Amino acid sequence: MDDAIENFMTHSVHTVGRERTLTEAHALMRQHRIRHLPVLDGGKLVGLVSERDLTLIETLRAVDPKTATVEEAMTADVFVVQLGTAVAEVAHQMAHDKLGSAIIQRGNKVVGIFTAVDALSALAFLLSSPSVKHALHEAMRPAPDSRPS
Repeated sequence: MDDAIENFMTHSVHTVGRERTLTEAHALMRQHRIRHLPVLDGGKLVGLVSERDLTLIETLRAVDPKTATVEEAMTADVFVVQLGTAVAEVAHQMAHDKLGSAIIQRGNKVVGIFTAVDALSALAFLLSSPSVKHALHEAMRPAPDSRPS
């Protein structure tokens, strides 16, 4: 297995239209037990809405989740990577920017999502390998004292 993001991402990505209501988005998240939904407009990625985004905006008094749209809660600045990107590169950027997910595209088409849960699954898989465990053990050993005896 190589280290391309498609080997670690969630392939069956669920999406939501920007005009859908917050109630509909929440129902979709509960139904599929997910916390992130790419937001599409005519098949094109225009944002991302998370469970946290929905909960935050729903706490505002003037917001009715049955009529407020996903567009009102979504983040338009989405971390997007193309198929073939190294999982380490994606995970590093997510950690650096404190992001909960990355949207994976082939060209302009959403083909997957990589979340913190996927990253933990990848970590568990890698750490279950005896050769990776050995390499980590070796890397964590203190350097031998280089002073002459």
